[in-house]
Formats: sequence, structure tokens, C-alpha cells
Amino acid sequence: MHRFMFGLYRAIWIMDSPDATHFNARTVAVLLPLPLAGPYDYAVPADLNLSPGDLVRVPLGARQMVGVVWGAAKGGVEAAKLRPVQERLALPPLPDELRRFIDWVAEYTLAAPGAVLRLAMRAPGGAMPKRPRKTLSFSAPDPEHPGPVLSALQSEAAQSLCEAVRADNYSCTLLQGVTGSGKTEVYFEAIAEALRRGKQALVLVPEIALTAQFLGRFEARFGAAPAEWHSQLTDAKRLGVWRAVASGEARVVAGARSALFLPFTDLGLIIVDEEHDAAYKQEDGVIYHARDMSVVRAHLTGIPIVLSSATPSLESMVNAQTGRYQHLILPDRHGGAQLASIEAVDMRTAGLPAGQFISPRLLQLMAETLARGEQVLLFLNRRGYAPLTLCRACGQRMECPNCSAWLVEHRFLNRLLCHHCGHETQKPKACPACAAEDHMVALGPGIERLAEEAAAAFPGIASALLSGDQDTETARRIIASFTAGETRLLIGTQIIAKGHHFPGLTLAGVIDADLGLAGGDLRAAERSFQMLHQVSGRAGRAQHPGHAVLQTYMPEHPVMRALISGDQEKFLSAESDARRARNLPPFGRLVSLILSGPDQAELRDFAALLARHAPHGKDLHILGPAPAPLALLRGRHRTRMLMMATRQHNVQALLRHWLAQVKVPPKIRLNVDVDPYSFL
Repeated sequence: MHRFMFGLYRAIWIMDSPDATHFNARTVAVLLPLPLAGPYDYAVPADLNLSPGDLVRVPLGARQMVGVVWGAAKGGVEAAKLRPVQERLALPPLPDELRRFIDWVAEYTLAAPGAVLRLAMRAPGGAMPKRPRKTLSFSAPDPEHPGPVLSALQSEAAQSLCEAVRADNYSCTLLQGVTGSGKTEVYFEAIAEALRRGKQALVLVPEIALTAQFLGRFEARFGAAPAEWHSQLTDAKRLGVWRAVASGEARVVAGARSALFLPFTDLGLIIVDEEHDAAYKQEDGVIYHARDMSVVRAHLTGIPIVLSSATPSLESMVNAQTGRYQHLILPDRHGGAQLASIEAVDMRTAGLPAGQFISPRLLQLMAETLARGEQVLLFLNRRGYAPLTLCRACGQRMECPNCSAWLVEHRFLNRLLCHHCGHETQKPKACPACAAEDHMVALGPGIERLAEEAAAAFPGIASALLSGDQDTETARRIIASFTAGETRLLIGTQIIAKGHHFPGLTLAGVIDADLGLAGGDLRAAERSFQMLHQVSGRAGRAQHPGHAVLQTYMPEHPVMRALISGDQEKFLSAESDARRARNLPPFGRLVSLILSGPDQAELRDFAALLARHAPHGKDLHILGPAPAPLALLRGRHRTRMLMMATRQHNVQALLRHWLAQVKVPPKIRLNVDVDPYSFL
């Protein structure tokens, strides 16, 4: 396998397709969507003919399970002693390419193959029902449906992507364009070319449940909506989409990261929109990065893939700079619109009144903008009313009993919530430690507190809150109302930065621009730059110029300087040099081991045992064990270890040898995160 992407070019292997000539029709290996070691052998009744990929119902203990014929039986047990396959389901088989992809992901992430299969069987969820309750119909997108007129630069980029589709082999293109440059319209042309060639297309977006605008733009271009795939679909709709993808009826799917595991029969193009977004990283269950695995699936299938972003990840930029990816750049906004100007407000000298969080400068600009009939966006990446509640009498802080985290006040719900485990309780009238009454106070701002302050400053202005606390339909209504100009002020968390187009928005204010720079995350500066750039890019995308204000206590920080100067290339170059000097991704390899258990002493002893068996070698370092920053989560104590290695090391082989030397106690969980993004 050639070095097709910088993040994964030390790829382990590509599974060979099951060889039909060696397939024993009377015994088969069936993979079940469970976190098990591998396929189980079953006998095949005389009246049943099976092939690799067929979905079958088989007994497992006292249960009946739906699994997939994975190939010939492993052997070792007489056929007469094997339990028989119950039936073949009237569902399309899993394609060979998808089964190879499942094996590849399992091998790379060290996950059980059955756990990865679960993503393809019903993502997310459990065993697939035998038949759908109702049949869904999907209109075919029309590639010849008239679309918008592209600029010369857009047309040139679109032509390059269409040529990649016509080449009908693997390629990866990084489509980089400033916010509002029309990247979506450009890759729509590549989708149109795939449709003309009778191929299916997959568009991954980081928040499909909230991107009603994307779906509307797609329908305007192609005359029909794509099939949707995300976690809030009902079981019946999920199965309907699954079947339509497998039968080829669904020609284009727009979905969240799990859509990558759908059983496309003739996939011809993959698009990863906002490829830099951290939402593509799956942090539990099978731990994988959907962007990276999309490149793998495109390579295995032999098709082109497009990674699109205004602020590409450093991994993708390095791949483009080294020639592993093609690189297309759209430097200007479409239609002559100008990028928003950005200024920093130094909060150390801003003269902020006590108990307020919007600076006088930002308040002044908000008043001027609203007076002109334009719209304002306020960004703060904190849900709820306040991140901390404490007693003024004794200093007692309201903590989650299950996690190493403060309870967050949600005043609209009149509750204190833990954003990690979901624990909730009422805000106490008396302090639980000293019993002092009416001394519990909220410290720091969340978006609810920000809304309260904005409402006091601008009474009568129609406003709305947008965060991950809302369900899909509520969020879509809020976005539609703001897009139509019915709402004048939108206050939200990171959801508001994900590719929305608000024609009337001219002022974007960031309340705590330094928030993402804290902690030990190696990508903290990169993520902060991406987030703040994206928020600023929501302003001034139509006829009026836009302006963004960053409230910061560190205006001298390289992230703030890069945003104000607009020199993204210089910032990424400096970030790249710093990572290379420390042998950090994308120039080195990291693997995180997270151990958790109910008993702290047992966990500590096992972590010490695991450390004693750790591998050693040149340019290979094992850090820890050490308590995780989030040392208690959902009632379980947590310890972390980190493997640091050069790209010459096969970290999967090292890990397998290491973990084979110890037996994990029943009450302890060991999760392996290859290429970690979170260090909590």
C-alpha cells in the first residue's frame, strides 16, 4: 500500500477479498455486530445457498442475532456440531469493498471487527430489524438541473474535481477556500459528474442534524434532496435509508460520520465538508476519525475524495504541501463580498463593569449594527447559564457526584447539570456544606447569562439561543428564523460556526476568545484559530461588509495576531515547525490508552502492571500511568498512558504485543485511541 495520506501512510494492511473459489457452502463464518474477537462458524442447511456479504439470522446462546457471512468457516469444529444458520434475510448483501473496509478499520484502531460491523449494520444502534415498517422513496438528483453561475476560479476548481471523478481511480483533493468563497457549489459540480456516470456520492458534514441550509442548497442545485443519515433518524427511516443505499436507489447521501459505513453499491465520490472539524472524531465505542477513514475507504474503493475547508487541518495541509493531496485554493469570497475585518478588544483595559461580560466596545458596535437593521451574532462556547456555582459563605462548589467536573447551571431549566454524565439536580436554596441560605451564586458566563445581559442592553430586539441542548427541529427553526432576518440577535456555542450562511449578519462578537487555548491539548492553538476564523467568517457574506470582535486577555497570542492579520499561512507554518520539532502529529505518532474502573486501588495496581510490560525502543516513549484530567467519569476512576513514536514504528503491532502480555481484570476497561484528539 503506497503512502497515500500523511496521517496513515504507515497503514498496516489491506484485507484481501474473500476468495469465492474456496468458499465452503455448507459451513460459513458469520461476523456478528458485537464487540467479539471475530467471526463464528455456523452450519448451512441444505436448502440454503449463501455468499460472502449475505445478511443472515443465526443463534447465539439463547438469542437470535443478525450477522454477515464473512467467508469460509475457520474450521476446527466438525460441521455436525455447528449450530445452523436460521435464514438469509431479504436485504442486500454487504459489498466486498465495505467488508474489507471494516476489517481495515478494526485492524488500525484495534477494535473488535464485530464492533466495527455494528456501525455498518445500523449506525448507530444495535441489530437491524428483519423488515422495515414502511418503504421510503427517494427522488433522484438531476445533475443537469440548472445551478448557480460559477466564477472563473470556481469553474476552474470544479473542472479539476470533475476530471478526478472521470479518472475513476483514487485521488485526494484538499479544496481550501475562504469563508463564503463557494466551496460547496464547486464540489456540487463533482457530485453532478459522479451522477452523470451512474455513481453514488457521499457527503459527510460535521453536524448533519443542524445543516438544513446545506440540504436546501443541495435541493436547489439538483432538484431533489439527498438522503439524510444521522443519529436522530427513527429506526424505520434508518433502515429505509440503509436499504436505499444498498439497492442503489439513494444516489447521494448527506450524513454524519457514521454514514461512512453505509453499504454503497457503486460509490464514486466522497466529500468531507469542514474537514478540520473535531466532530469527525468518534471518542467512544470504536474510536476513529471519520476524515482519515474516509480517505481509507476512498483508497480501498479506488475513487476520488474531496476534503473541503476554509481552515484545513494541519494534517491535510502537510499532505497537500508534500504532494500527497492535490490542492485547490479559492482565495476570494464569491460575488465580490469582502472578508470580515477583525479586531481584538484587550479585556485587561476594556473597563468592563462588574458582573458584565460584553465589553463597552462590543456593546457600542452591537447598538450601531442593530440600529442599521442588520444582525448580530455572539459566540461563547459554554452551554447553560454559568459554568460554576459556589457558596459565598464557605466556598463550597457544586460538583458532579459521578465526575471530576463542576455542575453547570441551566437557569431556563432551573437545574444544575453535568455535561459529561447527564447528572442533574435542583439548585439548592441552602449550601449543602454549611447550610447558609441564599448564598449560592453563579460564577462565569454561559450563553444563557449572555442572553440575559444582551436582553437588558437591547430590550425588544428579537433574539435566540442556539446550542447542543436543543433538539434537531428546534435548532433548524432557530437557524431558519435567523437566516430569514426574523431574529436579529443570535447567541450560541460552536454549532453556529459550522458553515451557516446568514445574509443579514454583519457583526460577530466572541465573548471569551481565549477559552480554547487553555489545557494541554497539542491542537489547542490550531483548533482555536479554526473556530474563531469560522465564527468571524459568518459576518459580511452578502452585500454589507462584516466585522468581528474578539474579546481576549491575550491579544499578543499568536492565534490572535494571526486572526487579526489574516495570515493563516504564517500561523500554520509556525504551528507545523513547533510540532515537527517535538515529533508530534502529523510528524510523529501518538496512541492513548485510557483505563477506567470503579475501584481506584485496583485500577492503580493494574496500570502499574501494564507499565511494567510497556515496550521500549529507539524513538519510542511511554508516558504514564497518570490520573486523567477528567479523573472520575460516570462513577469510574480514569488513568491514562500515552505512547509516543516516530512514523517508522508500527504502533499497532507494538500495542498488540504489549497488551497480549497482561490480562485486563473484569471490572477494568481498557480503551485504545490511535491518533488521539482528546486528552481528557
